[in-house]
Amino acid sequence: MNGLTICIIGAGSSYTPELIEGFALMRETLPVREIRLMDIDTHRLEIMEGFCRRFAAHMNFPVTITATTDRRRAIEGADFINTQIRVGGNAARVKDEKIPLSYGLIGQETTGAGGMMKALRSIPVMLDIARDVERYSPGAWMINYTNPTGLMTEAITRHTKAKIAGLCSGGLFPQQWTAKALGVPKESVRYDYVGLNHMNFAYNVTVDGRPITDAEFDLIADRVWSVDHDLIRQLRVLPSPYLQYFFHTTQRVKEMRAAPRTRGEEVQLLEKEVFAGYQDPEGHTKPEALKKRGGGGYSEVALSIMKSVASRADSWAVVNVPNQGTVRFLPDDAVIEAACLVNSSGIKPVAIGEVPRAVWGLVSAVKNYEQLAVDAAMTGDRRTALLALLAHPLVREYELALPLLNDLLEANREYLPQFFR
Repeated sequence: MNGLTICIIGAGSSYTPELIEGFALMRETLPVREIRLMDIDTHRLEIMEGFCRRFAAHMNFPVTITATTDRRRAIEGADFINTQIRVGGNAARVKDEKIPLSYGLIGQETTGAGGMMKALRSIPVMLDIARDVERYSPGAWMINYTNPTGLMTEAITRHTKAKIAGLCSGGLFPQQWTAKALGVPKESVRYDYVGLNHMNFAYNVTVDGRPITDAEFDLIADRVWSVDHDLIRQLRVLPSPYLQYFFHTTQRVKEMRAAPRTRGEEVQLLEKEVFAGYQDPEGHTKPEALKKRGGGGYSEVALSIMKSVASRADSWAVVNVPNQGTVRFLPDDAVIEAACLVNSSGIKPVAIGEVPRAVWGLVSAVKNYEQLAVDAAMTGDRRTALLALLAHPLVREYELALPLLNDLLEANREYLPQFFR
């Protein structure tokens, strides 16, 4: 590693400084000589370029930071391409939330009908990016945080030869919960991990190779947020917080409909505050408002993956990868979120113990929906999109799915040309 070239596509994201900070902190083990910021939003890109340069100087991080709206220029010759795009911005996210809620369904940006719309908008763009990576930097790895990351990874692995690591900071949660509950270093915690992005479960937890006791599991269960703790004790697995939308659907819909604003509307307000901080020419540290934005911490996973791929060091990480027999009840080409061994030879899922029977149905149903959604995004076929909604446990009813799909497609017409030929 004589100095890596990093490309960040979607660099106008408020999370970009987390990556800059991570590279600065890991400069001895992950040396970076150039960071290329790329975005189609020239205003946000200009703000982020100025802030990232001030931030790097503040950290005494000698790196070249450039900005461009030219995707080829950003990708060509790069070692890693970080993708964190949001097609349609937060305005589209608000529609993804509000339209399903008007039908009495979960309105959320990665789960349910709203998550499907984000996938339909994003997959064609992500495939274009992946094909550019194949063409202009074929040896590079894509490090993806564009949501829904599992569907992005599935589309790219099924339809291109680009190398991609689909990431989510949620894979670290069981490690963090265990470390806090038991007072142990998080690096000592390992577990079997089964499922999909935002539909996953950790089990067979160990600390320094020692299986935890039932009493220790109950302590860890108390650290999980959003899902009822007694339910977790019944399941005997640690669920993703996103399982709240499946296990507590009626209550969550009620809460969402009663809230004065959707999460997307809150984020729109927060980002005005965050970008005011980034735009301040005297500002050289991350704005305090960024802490309220949520979803942070992802750079920890991204940098760990890049370090292991670029060097000879092995690491353990949770990554979205093709199944290839890891979960026997899912197709081999289905992308799963799994504990993986990461090193210079690639990213490979590790073998897992017998999957708890209580989670088979949900994981299978949501993967059925995901594969249909990827097909719908590729073809623009309304029938396939309808079948995806019918397969999704959070939609399912035909009398809801049909008018809901029509409303969602119409609301996203400008981003979905494949459906309006």
